[in-house]
Amino acid sequence: MNVIDKARELGKMIQADERYAAYCKAKDANDKDEALQQMINEFNMKRVELNAEMSKDNRSAERLTALDTEIKDLYGAIMSNENMAAYNEAKDAMDDMLNRINMVITYSANGEDPETCPTEPEHSCSGSCSSCGGCH
Repeated sequence: MNVIDKARELGKMIQADERYAAYCKAKDANDKDEALQQMINEFNMKRVELNAEMSKDNRSAERLTALDTEIKDLYGAIMSNENMAAYNEAKDAMDDMLNRINMVITYSANGEDPETCPTEPEHSCSGSCSSCGGCH
């Protein structure tokens, strides 16, 4: 068996994992939630409007403030939707699993022992999020 065959086997194992099933279920519920999809579309349209207003020479500060408020309100409504919350939770679990898998592969490719290489990122938080790869 070659490396690609093992990668395909790993792919099958990922698809058999409960985190993958939860992610697919949450994504499907998210996609079928018409009210949520409407809010997401409206949010995206408001962002386009905001960008268009910002690029005008004679932009209206009042209009920019109104659009910013509308965008923030829509974002809050989207993120508080139960299907979006379930999707984000399931996506975070999938991302965590994939990051751990990637760490094993990367460390192994760099000569580390696959049996003992770390599966959790080492965090050295400086307090500044601008240069961060992300908290988990």
